[in-house]
Amino acid sequence: MDMKIISFGITKDITGSFFLDFNAGKNPVSIAELKEGLFDKFPELRNLSSLSIAVNNEYATNETMVNSQDEVALIPPVSGG
Repeated sequence: MDMKIISFGITKDITGSFFLDFNAGKNPVSIAELKEGLFDKFPELRNLSSLSIAVNNEYATNETMVNSQDEVALIPPVSGG
């Protein structure tokens, strides 16, 4: 299943693109499975202090199921002051 993923901030730097076409294999897939696939393809993502994923504009848990029609976004660690 090819999924469109939007990457922001440092995740965009790591993946090299704002929009990713990512083959997540089976349909649907859990966020945990999606993260593992992303970590395999982009190992530097593992080094982030946190990596949140939003699905259809809402933060997702590792158990959230997604398919190719969902809007998926990688949310890097947020710093502020």
